[in-house]
Amino acid sequence: MPAFIVFGRILFAVLFLYSGATKLFGIQATADLLAAKVTIPAVVAPYTQQIETFAGMPFMQLLAIVVGAFEIIAGLMIAVNVLARFFAILLIIFVCFTTFYFHDFWNQPAPDNLKTLIEALKNLSLIGALFIIAGYGRGPSRNDPSYGDV
Repeated sequence: MPAFIVFGRILFAVLFLYSGATKLFGIQATADLLAAKVTIPAVVAPYTQQIETFAGMPFMQLLAIVVGAFEIIAGLMIAVNVLARFFAILLIIFVCFTTFYFHDFWNQPAPDNLKTLIEALKNLSLIGALFIIAGYGRGPSRNDPSYGDV
């Protein structure tokens, strides 16, 4: 695989590695943010209470740990190019949900929504890059021509 693509994958993964580590180092802050933005549906609430009882910690803290760990694992897998297509597709879904719940610029008045709009557009570009990774997968096989041979 061309060196630029390897370097690009590593640089791309840094965002998810940093974001996941930040969530794990600040679990309570992440749990508070999740509690403020995400509402558990009534249908699922009994199951979340069972999970809380089993784990001995609030569901939002567990969700913060799962989200942080997922971002780190997905970032590492894309960086080292192992199951990159699979994790890119999972990250597409994750970034779509994150954009919907946390960067809802459409619910804010026009001058105040600029920062949120920029964050949503950044996420849109991340989704585009993830589609490229999902489409490209592990890269060309040894029998496929490289960029210089086309």
